[in-house]
Parts: sequence; C-alpha cells; structure tokens
Amino acid sequence: MRAMLKRSKVRGFTLVELMIVVAIIGVLAALAIYGVSKYLKSSKTSEAKNTVGAIHRAATAAYDRETMPSQILPDQSESAQASHSMCAAATKVPTAVPAGKKYQPSSADGQDFNSGSATAGWKCMKFSLSQPHYYQYQYLTNGGAPTDAAAGAAAPAAGFTVTAVGDLDANGTFATYARLSELRNGQLIPSTVLFEDKPDE
Repeated sequence: MRAMLKRSKVRGFTLVELMIVVAIIGVLAALAIYGVSKYLKSSKTSEAKNTVGAIHRAATAAYDRETMPSQILPDQSESAQASHSMCAAATKVPTAVPAGKKYQPSSADGQDFNSGSATAGWKCMKFSLSQPHYYQYQYLTNGGAPTDAAAGAAAPAAGFTVTAVGDLDANGTFATYARLSELRNGQLIPSTVLFEDKPDE
C-alpha cells in the first residue's frame, strides 16, 4: 500500500508543459539564427567600408606627395616648381560585381590591384589588396561618376570618387558605398560621411 502511494506521488511533465518548452526553444533558435545572419552580413559590409576608407586615404596621400621633374640645372638657375596631382583613374576590380561570392585578385604585375603606373591607377596610389573580397572596387577622378552609384553620391566636378559595389545575396540588386573628395583651392576636401545606398543588399 505504501509503495502504491509513493508511486502516485511521482509526477512527469504534462503535454502542455512540454509544448511550452519546445516553443521557447524554437523562439530562442529563431533569434539565434537571425542574430548570426545579421552578424555575418555586418562583417561582410564592414569589408567594403574599411576598404573604401583605405583607398580614399591612399588617394589622398598620393595627391599630397610633391612631384618634381628630374632636371640637370645650369648654374644660377632654378628648377621647376614642385606640384601636386591626383592619380588618374584605376580599373574596376573585379570587372564584374561578384554575386554572393568572393573574388581573389590576381597577384600578376599589370593585373587587378597591380595595374597602373607612377601617375595612374592602383600603383600610383600604392594600394593593393591580396585577400579574397565580396565587393567590386573603383577609383575615378575629375567628376567621373561610377555607373552603379546612386544620385546621392554625385561625383565632384574636380576631385575623386572611391566606390565599393556588392551583391551579397546574389539577387541582382547592388549595395553601393562611396567616399568623395573635392579639389578646392589646391586642397582635397573629403565628404563628411561614407555614402551608403541599399547597404542590406
């Protein structure tokens, strides 16, 4: 009789309690998946922001360098005055926007970020990227408007524009990041903030 009383006091989980636990686990899993996917997308977009900033700094440093022609001067004469000039436009890397994939730049001379010369392109800016990346990068000068940039990132009449264009979810809609600088009275004036168009794409 005592054994039967003891057995009757042992109680398991009811179906309702189990359903509540399963529902809580489901909600937590959904929140975790959302958080992880948002974190992954944020880490990918930070690549574009950091790289655009690095290219912008490299282009500004290239302009700040003083260039002077090599001359053999006769006695009691002066050399040509040192000048500042922007690097001429660089090629897009890669030529097409990667659709949800990474692109490995070429390390060969004259290709991708190793293209240009002392006065033009990536070599002029002394900028290089050897790691795989999600975005297409472009540097344009003197009012060159990037084809994929939105109207809000209108290029200055004199200066340069750096852009990153990506399609992380491969749906054909591009995310664009741009940083501009205007040449004004011999000084480069940068835009106040990084321009972003459809950053979640």
